[in-house]
Amino acid sequence: MLDIIKAAILGIIEGLTEFLPISSTGHLIVAGRVLNFNRAAATFEIVIQLGAVLAVAWYYRRDLLAQGRALPRDRATQRFWLNIFIAFLPAAAVGFLVHDWLKERLFRPEVVAVSLILGGIVFLLIEKRPPSSTTHDLMKVTPKQALAIGVAQVFSLIPGVSRSGASIVGAFLAGLDRPTAVAFSFYLALPTLGLATVFDLVSNLDQLSRDDLLLMAVGTIFAFVTALLVIGWLLRYVGGHTFRVFGWYRIVAGVVILAWLALG
Repeated sequence: MLDIIKAAILGIIEGLTEFLPISSTGHLIVAGRVLNFNRAAATFEIVIQLGAVLAVAWYYRRDLLAQGRALPRDRATQRFWLNIFIAFLPAAAVGFLVHDWLKERLFRPEVVAVSLILGGIVFLLIEKRPPSSTTHDLMKVTPKQALAIGVAQVFSLIPGVSRSGASIVGAFLAGLDRPTAVAFSFYLALPTLGLATVFDLVSNLDQLSRDDLLLMAVGTIFAFVTALLVIGWLLRYVGGHTFRVFGWYRIVAGVVILAWLALG
């Protein structure tokens, strides 16, 4: 029962942090250490991202259904999903090649802390730049912009960087405005997190017990419900706010983690 409660708590943390630019994986690594949650931890942290994927799919269900119907004949919809595929490819290729090495070497609180701090500094610097957005419509994102977002997303393979944070920063630099950057990041989560979850689950299925799968199911359900609430809030928030608060949060969180590690 205690492990189920821990899985539920970690699912809530996943849902709260997946789409905010503060690194869900980083928070899960640290929270898992604090809670002493060791049940297939590295796989658990990745698999429960499925809850966030399902939350995006549910939130955009009407748009996705409409796009599915229009895809065979509508050029704008075809271009949009081609751009999502282009943005997905860099992180997918690099992740496939170094997947095991990343989990073995970098899934550690100290890596998370440093990544949080550096990422926070990047956000503060990005927000100091004068507005230079030229793209205000998802359907008008170009392949070149999509590739830039995809290259930026590669950095999110490092725990603590944040998939959403990396893709949003890449989108800013590529010329997307804030709401469009966030919406593109949401759509990009569908193939990125979805396939990462399937790949990790299939790769480790023979090592997982029935209890492990139960805990993953609990974490996924709680992640879905929490992420669904966060998506709507974030889209409203970015309409009138910058990301500075997330930059400062990352820096403070990173310093707190380093202090916690130093104190043992």
